Amino acid sequence: MTDSTKTAIANVEDRNAWRWGFTPQAEIWNGRLAMIGFLAAALIELFSGEGFLHFWGIL
Repeated sequence: MTDSTKTAIANVEDRNAWRWGFTPQAEIWNGRLAMIGFLAAALIELFSGEGFLHFWGIL
């Protein structure tokens, strides 16, 4: 009789770990920080009434 209960051992990596290089963890952190930056720029435009570059005096 064959054993029908097979267990798959997955490579468990912490998806929130801070890893350098081109890794899935680095891309997750890159996306999170990009979302924070976009939200900050949108809030600056919303509350100041002028664009992000005008707010910082670049344009």
